Amino acid sequence: MGDIVRMGIVGAGTIAQRGIMPHLAVDDMRDKVKLQAVCDPVPGRAAAAAEQYEMAFSSESYEDLLEKGDVDAVSICSPIGLHYEQGMMALEAGKHIHFNKTMTTTVAEADELIALAEKKGLKIVASPGEVLRPQVQAVRRAIAEGKIGIPVWAIAGAGFGTYHLDEPERRGKGSVPAIDPSWYFRKPGGGPLYDMSVYAFHGMTTVLGPVKRVSAVSGIVVPERTFADKTVKTEADDNTGILMDFGNGLFAVGFGSAAGSTNWWFTGTYFGTDGKIEGFNLNGEELEYPERPISDANGGGVAGAQATLPHVVGDHVGMEEAHVFEDVAQLIDWVRDDKASPVTAQHARHVIDIVESAYRAAETGQTQELTTTFERN
Repeated sequence: MGDIVRMGIVGAGTIAQRGIMPHLAVDDMRDKVKLQAVCDPVPGRAAAAAEQYEMAFSSESYEDLLEKGDVDAVSICSPIGLHYEQGMMALEAGKHIHFNKTMTTTVAEADELIALAEKKGLKIVASPGEVLRPQVQAVRRAIAEGKIGIPVWAIAGAGFGTYHLDEPERRGKGSVPAIDPSWYFRKPGGGPLYDMSVYAFHGMTTVLGPVKRVSAVSGIVVPERTFADKTVKTEADDNTGILMDFGNGLFAVGFGSAAGSTNWWFTGTYFGTDGKIEGFNLNGEELEYPERPISDANGGGVAGAQATLPHVVGDHVGMEEAHVFEDVAQLIDWVRDDKASPVTAQHARHVIDIVESAYRAAETGQTQELTTTFERN
């Protein structure tokens, strides 16, 4: 086992407050990771987080964190449009990276990050780690074993709704202002595809493998949103439908919508010649998998699914955003033990390719060939 990993938190917004800092402060992580440093450009926010979690360093400057924070790795929790630049800076400074979804907004950016990490011998874990879910792997096995006959088509995606506008962490605390969600509706990196549908697409490609080509329609259906008496103009497409071709006649519908979803949570529905898998149910009966008793003991559903992740044990069970913590824990173990995580940057790049190519297909009216692939774990 390696030394304790000194972790820097880049951005002290909602995901850091819910899914990273509280989990990394739990006693069972103390021999693995130290919450070392935090930065956030909003005055007072990083200092407040550092005080709460007893971090040695805080700053409003990301450059300061990399230069003076004394960290081995960073978890990048900033808006998606900043991830590429901040990721390159971290790698240049010799830091391992956990990317909160999504790693970048373009394949070209992902290529540069992957190449630089390989050159420098640094590690990247890129959320979301849907490949880690035993339920997703159970769906994959069931289809491979012919439980629904020949797979014919599938559907998965996510709806924005008002989720980010309603998060309780967005309320101001004392002298620290509210966490503004405006970036979720702006370019680059805004919109439901990069923020939410990536969960569904990571799960679907874990089950069915890489996508070969896509067609799409896309646009803006809700022209503005309101937060704290402020009007936010929608700049990033908030309503996209994607037709994904997996080859051999198998296709799927992917979507990122302004509201509504056909799926339970971020799960998909898979139709075959002899039945269907809807969520984690095979023809109406819950799929069997070794970790199912853990899920059942924690009430099933979302809570049960979270509790079956490898590191979500003890006090982590029932805490918010446990899947985010799981991905950070994957990086920590990889840095300490040099055992590669199945949550790979290559898989993340392929999902980015799906999204980027879908937007290009919608704009041009032409089907787009994907240029990336990945090895399924």
